Amino acid sequence: MDTTLMLWLLGAAVALPVMLLIVVGMARGMDKSGPAIKTTLPPSIAKALGVSPGATPHEVADKTKKQTKTAVGIFTSLAVVAGIVGVAKGFNDGDVEPSISEITAGALHGTLVDVRHRDPVVLIVPGSGPTDRDGNSAAGLSTNAYRLLAEGLAEQGIASVRIDKRGMYDSAGAGDPNAVTPAIYAADYRAWIDAIKAERGPGSGCVFLLGHSEGALMVSLAAEGREDVCGLILVAGIGRPMGEVMRAQIRDNPANAPLVDDAMRALDELEAGRHVDVSAMHPALQQLFAPGVQDYLISVVNIDPVEAVRRASKPTLILQGATDMQVTRADAKLLDSAPKTRLQIIDGMNHVLKKAPADRAANLATYADPSLPLAPKLVRRIEDFVDDED
Repeated sequence: MDTTLMLWLLGAAVALPVMLLIVVGMARGMDKSGPAIKTTLPPSIAKALGVSPGATPHEVADKTKKQTKTAVGIFTSLAVVAGIVGVAKGFNDGDVEPSISEITAGALHGTLVDVRHRDPVVLIVPGSGPTDRDGNSAAGLSTNAYRLLAEGLAEQGIASVRIDKRGMYDSAGAGDPNAVTPAIYAADYRAWIDAIKAERGPGSGCVFLLGHSEGALMVSLAAEGREDVCGLILVAGIGRPMGEVMRAQIRDNPANAPLVDDAMRALDELEAGRHVDVSAMHPALQQLFAPGVQDYLISVVNIDPVEAVRRASKPTLILQGATDMQVTRADAKLLDSAPKTRLQIIDGMNHVLKKAPADRAANLATYADPSLPLAPKLVRRIEDFVDDED
């Protein structure tokens, strides 16, 4: 039992006897107030006042005054007790400095932010590419989005674990980051569930899985068949197979016009399960369809995210930013067609979870500014869902 819980119980233990003594004393005082007195009041009014027929006006007033004092005393006692319990509970749920520590699942590494070692816990799974546990990458992404999310959740009494993916950063020893499949990622996130439960001890309960962008698909796959998953939180998750999303993203950027035909042919081949020769392609496409990632792309491009959510069969919160330029509201609505889902559109939130305008240049500028706070309402929406499902 932790210290704050002991203080809460101590406060209640002190307050309850005090309340009982006050109430009992007042009750006895009422019993000693003497026999009912005679009155000339009508019987119905006398009964309502608690006096006997025949009482004089002075006697009625005196009786009413005593009853009023008694009632005020009882309500005051109850208010005192409620205040003591409320203060104790507030202390228990209030400003407790979070504990931040390294946590591992085999060769996988992450950061545990824990407040009281018994809070609901959310596993934060990164999006695509070399994105680290804080929401940054060597490819130029600098947002601190996942770290800010963990800090925001801690302020609301929700613990979190954010991670480095297999083969990257502190999880580099877990294997080749390119030799992965959705099944391997799902197995990693199941291992993280086990590690979190082991860290928090017996009775730690279930774990919420939060996946961002590509991570939304991976946590949906990981949740299937796991009774110890409380629910899914899918943030900016795609609702169509990845091949379709890649086609749309390539076409929607006017700068890609000279590359579209080669890109579409490459996706045709990958969707058919065949590798692509990129040697004659534009350097940007050589990077996008690099030979080292083609096995992964072949394994993932045809997976239906809606079916993954349906098979997971967990309470699911779908969060979509209104100014997200990479994933659309249509994707979120597709995910929301699965059972047990609820959809929340967050005004002004872009793909990296920051408040951003629809203007493309200004929106993209937030991808390289870690000082920007998270979009308003993001943490609140997650908190409400966790409170409902915990």
